[in-house]
Formats: sequence, C-alpha cells, structure tokens
Amino acid sequence: MDRSEICDKFLDSLEFDLYPFQEEALLAWFEAEGGVLIAAPTGMGKTLIAEAAIFEALHTGTKLYYTTPLIALTDQKFREFQDAAERWGFPRESVGLMTGNRKINPDATIRVVVAEILLNHILSEEDMLTGVSGVVMDEFHYFNSHDRGIVWELSLSLLPHSIRLMLLSATVGNSVEFTQWGKAKHDRQLTLIQSNERRVPLEYIWVGDKLLTEHLVGMVSDNDADNRSPALVFCFSRDECWDVAERLKGLKLINEAARNEIEQRIPTELFLSGIGPKLRQMLIRGVGVHHAGILPKYKEVIENLFLAKLTPFVVCTETLAAGINLPARSVVINSLLKGKPREKKLIPSSDAHQMFGRAGRPQFDTSGYVYAMAHEDDVKIAKWHKKYEKIDPKSKDPNLMRAKKQLERKKPKRRTTQQYWAEGQLDTLVKAGPAKLHSRSMIPYQILIYLITQQGSLAGVRDFLSKRFNEPARLEKFQSQLDCMIANLAKLGYLTFDENDDSVTLNESIHELKDFRSVDPLFGAFLVKQLSRGQMEEKLEALESVLPMPPAVRRAVAPMEDRPASLLEIEVLTPQLLTRGLALPHPEGGLAAIEEDLGADYMAEDYGPRRIRLPEMLRILFESHLASPEIVIADEKWIAGGIIDLEGDFEKFVRTRNLLKNEGLVLRHLLRLVILAGEFHEHSAQDPDYKRIEELVTQICQSIDPRYTDRFLESDAEAKNLAKENQ
Repeated sequence: MDRSEICDKFLDSLEFDLYPFQEEALLAWFEAEGGVLIAAPTGMGKTLIAEAAIFEALHTGTKLYYTTPLIALTDQKFREFQDAAERWGFPRESVGLMTGNRKINPDATIRVVVAEILLNHILSEEDMLTGVSGVVMDEFHYFNSHDRGIVWELSLSLLPHSIRLMLLSATVGNSVEFTQWGKAKHDRQLTLIQSNERRVPLEYIWVGDKLLTEHLVGMVSDNDADNRSPALVFCFSRDECWDVAERLKGLKLINEAARNEIEQRIPTELFLSGIGPKLRQMLIRGVGVHHAGILPKYKEVIENLFLAKLTPFVVCTETLAAGINLPARSVVINSLLKGKPREKKLIPSSDAHQMFGRAGRPQFDTSGYVYAMAHEDDVKIAKWHKKYEKIDPKSKDPNLMRAKKQLERKKPKRRTTQQYWAEGQLDTLVKAGPAKLHSRSMIPYQILIYLITQQGSLAGVRDFLSKRFNEPARLEKFQSQLDCMIANLAKLGYLTFDENDDSVTLNESIHELKDFRSVDPLFGAFLVKQLSRGQMEEKLEALESVLPMPPAVRRAVAPMEDRPASLLEIEVLTPQLLTRGLALPHPEGGLAAIEEDLGADYMAEDYGPRRIRLPEMLRILFESHLASPEIVIADEKWIAGGIIDLEGDFEKFVRTRNLLKNEGLVLRHLLRLVILAGEFHEHSAQDPDYKRIEELVTQICQSIDPRYTDRFLESDAEAKNLAKENQ
C-alpha cells in the first residue's frame, strides 16, 4: 500500500467524524515529506494524528518512536497504543515501552519512550535508528523548558532527514517563525497545522464583589447547568494554598453521599502520618491541596478524587498547569500578581494561558470558565459602596443618617503595604496570547564535550550555537558563555585551547565530567578531590549543600551553628584558604569570610566577622580556581543527615523542623541526593562512603513513598547513560 491508501484505510477504521482541524492535520502528515508541526489547544484531538502515524508504521513494517516528557504520560500512551494496535489487528507486542531501566518489548515496531531515550539513541555510536521511518514528539512545547529544552532541540537538529517528524504541541506564539527556522537552519521542512480554537470555548469572568470563599461556595450546585465545579484554584505560594484550603474546609461543599464515597476511596493506611490526617480531613470535606510540598502518594489520591468529580476544588500552585493533565470545568485565579512582597508583577502571559487552558473538558462541558478574583481589599470596598449607595442621600430619617455615619467611619481602604490588580490586566493577559518557543538556556558541559568530540573543533560548536532559535543578542550571549566554559575547562586542565585557530585538544580526564548531571560538573569533580580525605558525614554535608532548596525550607534545615569544626575543615580547607588569602582567622576559631560589601560596619559589635563552614569553604576555594565565574550552589543543609541522626524517622524530622506542609520538597531533595551520591560514587573510584549514603537515603525514601521512589529513580536511569554511551 502507498501512503494514500494507508490514509484511506485509517479513515475507514474510525467510528466517528473528524473535526476539520483533525482532517487537515491528518492529510498533511500523509502528504508532507519532512513532517508536520501540529499546534493546538488541549482537547483538540492531536493524539488521533499520532495514531495515524503509528497505523502507517505498523502497516509498512517500519519503526516509529513516540516520545513524551513524563513517565506517567509514557505509561498511559503505551497502554493506549497497545489497545489501538490490537484493534487494528496487530499483536499488542508491536508496541514497546522504554523508561529508564524499565523496558517492555524494546525491539517493537512502535517504541513509546521518554524524550531523553530518543536523544540517547540518536547520539549512540551504534546505529539505533535503522529501519526507523518516523518520530512523534508529544508535548513538544517542552522545547521551551530551561532545564530540559535542549533535549528536544538536539533531537530535532540531529535527527536524520530520512526520518519524518511529527511535533505535537500546545498553541505557541511563534509557530510560523519556528518552522521557518527549522528549514533555514536545519534543512527540516515542516508543514504547519495550527488552530487557536478550542472544542470547549472559555468564558473569562472578573469577580470584584465577592471574597474567594463566598465565590467558591456559589460555584457548587446540584444542578449541572448552574454548577461550575470541579475547579482548580490557583495560588502563587504553597502557604497561600494551605490558607485557602483551611478556609474552605469549614464550608458546605459536598453532600453526605459524596463524603461517604470519598472516605471509601481514601486508603486509610496512607493518611496516618505526617500531613496525611490534615489532608484527609480536607478531602472528606471536598477540598484537595496540590503543590510541590505534597507527597506524590497523596497527590495521586487527590487527582483521582478530582477526576472522579468527588472533590469540587483542588487548591494548587501554577506548576500544576505546566505538568499533569488535570482538566476542570473552571479555574479560579486568586491573584494576577506574583513575586516577593512589594515587588510583585503581572504573571507572565505564558503562565496565565497554561492556567486558563485547564478549564473546559471536551467530554463533559460545553463551556469552560476562568474566574479572576479581585484583591480582598477591593472586594470589601466594593461591598461597602454597594451598601452605602442603598441609603437615600436625601433621607432625613435619623436611623438612616446614623447608619450612614457609622458606615462612613468604617469605610475600608486600600493598604499601603499591599499591591493591587484590576480587571483591565485580566484583559491584557487574555489578549497577550500563548508563549513563544525559544532556545532558553546554554548547552551544558556534557553536550559541549559531545559536540567538540564529534566536530573536532570549536568551529562546529559555534556553528551549532549560531543556529539556535533565539534573538541575535541571545545567540551572542551563548557564544560568550561558550568562551567562559572553554576558559574554565582549560584552566582546570581538561583541555588545551589555541586562540589563534580556535582549536582545542581534549585531555582524557574531560570525559569524567560526563558522570555529573545533578551538579555543575566542574564543581562536582573538584568536590570529589577535596572530599577524598573527608569522613562520610563531611561528604554527606557537602552533597546536601549543592542541591537547591526554597529559602523557607532551607532556613528550617540548617545545621547547628555551634557544631565543632570537622577535620576536613581544619586540616584540608583552612590551610588552602588562608594561603590563597580567601578567608581570615575568626577570633573564636575557624575562618571568617572576607566581606567586601559590608563596609565600615563589618567589624561593628552588631555584626562581627561571619564564620564560614564546610560548604562555603568549598565554594570559595572552587571559585578561586576558575578563569570565569560559575554559578554554583553551596548552602548549609542537614536534611538526610538530620533524618539519619533520628534513626531514619522522617516524620519526626519534618515535624520537629515544622516541615509537615513541605514533605514533598524534602522527599525530592532526598531522591536527588540518592542520584548525586551515585554520580560521586562512580567518579571517586567507587568510594564506599558515597555508596553507603546512596543506600541509606534510598531506604529513607522507600519508607516515605516506595512507589514514587521507584519511579523517580527509574526515570533517572536512562538519562544517566545519555552521555556515557557516547564517550
């Protein structure tokens, strides 16, 4: 069969009519030589077009990769496509799955994989793409990600032109420019099919006369025509999520039947410790909380109850809109401003549209609703005016005159300590449109090393950077960042650089840097050397210090200030810092920071010299070895160490540190520490201390959330091998 016949056969297999958008996209895929970019809002049936590509591969006996950014989504699509293959008369084994260490039918015709695996196979020295006719990249707007966007960009630019490409994306603001860039810079001709229409249209409503709790109660109704739930309530801090949820908990949101069903669906044993009992009390009253501080095992229950339309509200941060698929009838945005107190700014339009897009479920709703709440001060003022205007200004009734004066004395006002927003700013966000795709961040050292190895010179790397998708000024910055990276690699002895012809010679030691993915590789390699004489506790403190953590949590987990100095600090680091003039002796022992920015007050009684400890010592010493500055993290934290001190009692640790509402962040830190310890174990000639740290912390994670721990470590496994296989 030729492609036209396969297209006809696929259309004949459908039991429903296509939307015009789907028909256009389907025909474009079967006609395009290079591939297609399909950009449309959620719910427009983009997966059907991917199924057409799978249908074609199965009927032609060629291989196809289907990539997603998330393991959970990969699992979902794997099951869906196995069902589809069986429906079309092919064995279920025709569809395989690859996510880290988990492989099911890895040699199958259709390979459903996380995005990093495709890139790994593209970069592999083995010809992993033999017989591959197509690649479908779902959620392609992840190209925009600061952390992972380079995976999509490299896959797009390095994929052989003989392989056709289907990019499935949410609506983007510069899709035409993107396809032009693909043709001009990478000779990849993509047919653009896009739609801004939604199957479920959105209504935008400004709520200026009701407080949040009043409005939410009014959204719930037994009459489906009046009901506006289930709804996602977006807040811009974890503390605000808890505050809103606490206020909702005491309101009548669900009936007794719904409460009974919720109680039956909540696994009792899962909610016995930590924040579990509080969350359970909220859930049985119809309210869920969803943010980075919530443990994954709780999130899964909250998501399932919401999808079952049992809990009318989930109070969440905006990260939910960028991650899991949790559609709702309505979304409620509690503020249009985001940021530090007194420094808040209008939320980015890209974030706003991600939140807006969660409203309206094609299978349930004819309209989606977006509610933007006014500041509570403005609501109180509006309520006051409404009440005040009811009093007849011409009335001589003494009771009315007395009531009027009382109202005037109690007139609410805006506070000077608050920032406010208005309905016009909602209109601005609606009209601003979706985010634009760009190459967001500089390539990491691992990719730089790979490109130098493949190209043999810096010219090839500079050419790659010049072809990235961004403004000329940003591309120039990438080139400057490259110069800094090369200078640091040369200063630390990983390569030699000839400025005359822009050539480089790699030393064998440079390939060791590929072991590090969880930390700046230069800093990681430096730490391994400095910590080689340290004890396990010192190595643990150093590893914990390089992992980022929100300030509020970081302050709660700082180690004791008056702890004695370690042998590594005294015998190894102090002499180096003093010799290099990077620190001063502290009057009470140890070292003091050289604070250039405190001026005359530095030695005043209120300040005194600031003592520096192990993490800062390591950072200062590392920076002194560089030719150009590197932004590295080295904050004092004692999380895994603190839990180990309590004999692995996670709940006791989060309770004593007042971190019950941030358990999820603590778990994520521990999981990242497991990965980091593994990287240090590999780089340090199998130092048993790092292996012991990895084992101890894994045990703690397993005791907290075993299922998520397995999935997290699984998702890391393939990325771990991404560069190693190409050394």
